[in-house]
Amino acid sequence: MSNCQRTFYFLAIIAWATFAGMADDLADQKSKLKSAAEKSLVSARAQHKTTFQSAVTARKLASACFDRAEFAENDSERAALAREGLAICRDWLVRHPKDVGGHFFLAMNLGQLARTMNLGALKLVDEMEQSFSKARELDDKYEYAGPDRNLGQLYHQAPGWPISLGDKKKARRHFERALEIAPDYPANRLNLIEANMVWGEKAIVIEQRRALEESLPKARKAFAGERWEAHWASWEERLRKIRMSTGE
Repeated sequence: MSNCQRTFYFLAIIAWATFAGMADDLADQKSKLKSAAEKSLVSARAQHKTTFQSAVTARKLASACFDRAEFAENDSERAALAREGLAICRDWLVRHPKDVGGHFFLAMNLGQLARTMNLGALKLVDEMEQSFSKARELDDKYEYAGPDRNLGQLYHQAPGWPISLGDKKKARRHFERALEIAPDYPANRLNLIEANMVWGEKAIVIEQRRALEESLPKARKAFAGERWEAHWASWEERLRKIRMSTGE
């Protein structure tokens, strides 16, 4: 896998789960989560069909397309789901141009589409940046600091100049801002830890990992229920890898 391919494989992990690296003993859990994502997608499609002018049902469908694409069996299926989500968002934004969710999930589904491409994914990055930035401008608290969290991942994972917009300073700034806005949301601290592991900032990794461990009991209460099962599966797998990397 080339550096560019590897970069864009990771673009879609910017907010929620990625299960490609899940251990074999979690296969049953992955199957359960895939079924739940499919059920949510079917329901969201039905709701949007009857109330297609609703921003609420559009958001649900665009989100469901992204979630279901996490379990795609191949690039064709992933691309089809991403394009469905993109079409919903583009139509939604024509009617609701200042709706933060429309811009946010447009960028999210662009990330899924990017996973199915190689160098062609580069042309999607600028639009992702613009959409997340617009969402941030409209409501930086949306989805627990989702715009900053995802901009951080975008600047962290994308190739740097002159190929693309990757930028360590920008990544760090957005990761830290996301943590400032929503410190109890596990993904915000996980992103910061993983980035600092790449950057070789061992002291920050240890400090933030301890803070994450301390915050988990509160987070488990705040983010409980079926909606959060896929998120917890991803967060716990990422934390397991962090513990292994830090020798624990």
